[in-house]
Amino acid sequence: MTTSTNPRLTQVFRFLHARYADGVAELAYAFDDGEPMVERIRFPDAPELPAARQAAFDAALKLLHLIAGVSYYKAGVPPKIEVADGLLDDATADLLDALYLHGLAEFAYRNGLDLRGRIHFPRGASAAAQVPALGLRQNTLVPIGGGKDSLVAVEAIKSAGGAATAVWVGNSALIAACAERTGLPTRNIQRELAPALFELNQRGAWNGHIPVTAVNSAILAVAAILYDHDSIAFANERSASAATLEYDGQQVNHQWSKGYAFEQLLGDWLHTHVAADLDYCSLLRPYSELAITRAFARLTPYFDVFSSCNRNFRILGPKPADRWCGQCPKCHFVFLALAPFLPKPRLLAIFGRNLLDDEAQAAGFDALLEYQDHKPFECVGEGAEARAAMHALGQRPEWQEDALVARFRDEILPQLDAAQLALEPWLELSAEHRVPARLQAALKAIGA
Repeated sequence: MTTSTNPRLTQVFRFLHARYADGVAELAYAFDDGEPMVERIRFPDAPELPAARQAAFDAALKLLHLIAGVSYYKAGVPPKIEVADGLLDDATADLLDALYLHGLAEFAYRNGLDLRGRIHFPRGASAAAQVPALGLRQNTLVPIGGGKDSLVAVEAIKSAGGAATAVWVGNSALIAACAERTGLPTRNIQRELAPALFELNQRGAWNGHIPVTAVNSAILAVAAILYDHDSIAFANERSASAATLEYDGQQVNHQWSKGYAFEQLLGDWLHTHVAADLDYCSLLRPYSELAITRAFARLTPYFDVFSSCNRNFRILGPKPADRWCGQCPKCHFVFLALAPFLPKPRLLAIFGRNLLDDEAQAAGFDALLEYQDHKPFECVGEGAEARAAMHALGQRPEWQEDALVARFRDEILPQLDAAQLALEPWLELSAEHRVPARLQAALKAIGA
């Protein structure tokens, strides 16, 4: 591939090599026979790796190489994938085929592409031998995202007496402040995308949403072996598994790599390929967004540092002057979901304004309610729980006259089945999760 080639015209995406030395992982990729695109992951204060954990580390690093490649593959979406160090076993190829197909489903939908039948990781290696338990230290890596969910998970683990470390990828000052507020030991890992990716974008590359939670999960699997942790506990809720929309027979879920299907695939793969005692789960999986916001409403020490507004975390582009832009789907949803569980003055103090008394925000809230629109391509709850929250506010005198609550009551509610608008069912615990036994007390603490 020459420097002038449009990446959309390439024929092969190649995984070249994954190397590690002195706390830095180097991941290299290429299109056709072009120049390598090299990404670097920096693990701070990396200890010397014991020989007993070397094979597990190598397996985790290889998976990181294969998963992180999604950022580069999508630039050209060529018809062939090659892996320089050989064929994959079926379990690994199945994981990657599913991740690239479903994790890029939104990207494909927005770009008018159909990736079905196109993504085939090279398979044919014999199944991996069952890996042993490594006696990993009982300490949970908890990824911090700056929003409410990961803070609920942290406090649940702390309340159950569990040892944990707050970890995040990237250089967000907002996330660093949240991690610091937890009082846990912290670890900040840096991901440096290959500069060539931005050059490809200028030459007509395909661009769009990638399953970034999967990439961060793979980074943390490497970190768990490197720093000696026996579990990784994300804070992905039950509704992350719900599709955003269906298009041409395919489910399109903005949050697919936060959903239960990916959690099962990766969790099982780590048990069989990396370490039998390395657990990967979401501590919040059995809970709805509304149940999580109810739990967060008790965590007042975080109210002045948290933010779920994604405009704070853009790689490029403007960021809001304060922690909440008040315009995006995340701001809309968090405001609506917290409203039933916080005194109104407290909620308005967090956001600095009343989003539900602004008629200009009607279209944004309609999308959350799945009224005349589909759910936004964002990490927000299901339309049914947004409707339940809005209905609950309509019963409360302090909210009834706000413009969008009144609009819901007068225009939308008559079209709905009131029997399906109760808040209480959303606060119940689901049985679907893979939280390990030693974190079960933390799981129960969330709904207490």
